[in-house]
Amino acid sequence: MNIKAPRGTKDVLPEESYKWHYLEEIIREITQLFGYREIRTPVFEHTELFVRGVGDTTDIVQKEMYTFLDKGERSITLKPEGTAGVVRSYIENGLFGMAQPIKMYYLTPVFRYENPQAGRLREHHQFGVEVFGAKEPSVDAEIILMATKLFERLDLKGLELNINSIGCTKCRPSYHDALKDYLKGHLGDLCDTCITRYERNPLRILDCKNEKCGAVVEGAPIILDYLCEECSTHFNGLQSYLKAASVDYKINPLIVRGLDYYSKTVFEIISRGIGAQGTVCGGGRYDGLVKECGGPDTPGAGFGLGLERLLLALEAQGIDIPRTPGRDVFFVTIGNNARDKAFQLLNVMRTGGLSADMDHVGRGVKAQFKYADKADVSWVCILGDDEISRNEVKVRSMADGKEETVSQTNLLEYFKSKKER
Repeated sequence: MNIKAPRGTKDVLPEESYKWHYLEEIIREITQLFGYREIRTPVFEHTELFVRGVGDTTDIVQKEMYTFLDKGERSITLKPEGTAGVVRSYIENGLFGMAQPIKMYYLTPVFRYENPQAGRLREHHQFGVEVFGAKEPSVDAEIILMATKLFERLDLKGLELNINSIGCTKCRPSYHDALKDYLKGHLGDLCDTCITRYERNPLRILDCKNEKCGAVVEGAPIILDYLCEECSTHFNGLQSYLKAASVDYKINPLIVRGLDYYSKTVFEIISRGIGAQGTVCGGGRYDGLVKECGGPDTPGAGFGLGLERLLLALEAQGIDIPRTPGRDVFFVTIGNNARDKAFQLLNVMRTGGLSADMDHVGRGVKAQFKYADKADVSWVCILGDDEISRNEVKVRSMADGKEETVSQTNLLEYFKSKKER
């Protein structure tokens, strides 16, 4: 029987999980600094939520969702992104009735049926933030600043912040008309996907990765020239806040993001050297999303970034992630009596806050020492019949090989004093 993980998924093995713990710990530190609290939503939702929230013209809804009928014949979808589920929770739990803004973050698996590539698997993991109830561009600048602070904390270099505004429901239609007028003479040069986008969502053509489509849109009208006064003021305000925080940025009018719910601000943070997909973080504003999903008219903004892609960026720059410290103490036992006594002392060490272990597979003494060395143990406690009779333990430092004899009664205090030095 040949059982393997499904294509596009990957195990995170014990010797790799410390990297994930490191990222998650720093993410929690940064979000705490900015006043964001964690939300956890179900890994699957009713399919209608993503059709309404993400948009039925997106590649996600049209091609990439894992959708199935449950036993009650209800259409269920594994979450392909994090925002829609948070919006649903915001509405369902009446968070709009609390003091605004509501600031939340999440760490969650997401699922998309697409060709696996570097940093983007069919099951990957996303860190995202969402802010509801604040319309000012200071919030847009804040979430961008949060992302840049995270990358600074990780010591990532060579990142470029690209920003744009894609307008709102007032000004975007006039741009759509201008864009369609321009594209009308180039339909034969567009890919099949963009030809279908022409009528339903021409803005998405600007985001196409096809080289032919990219050449076409180079001469397209620029959306920033069509912004209404409100959107223009908002975009100028964003830039003012970024400058106040000394955040470098580049205005890129081709950034539109791949989800239909965005309005006004969109942004991407790009890193070089991690494969064809260089965006390590993307987000923006979505003032109409809560209302679209059945809630009150509420402004919103946020971003998402893939943890796998972030790990690739760290690896590409040779940034070492500190390993989790090994165990403090390992008991090497000689004989059955020693094993019983070691198990008792093991519990004392753990109760006292030390990480401690012993052999559980019946190794010989030499093999126990080898295992302790591979497990990155700080001290080995050698315990045999002689040590038991004298109520002692022989302690060996694995760093320098020095040995001391310590009373079993004082063993916990001995190790605590060692760790405090």
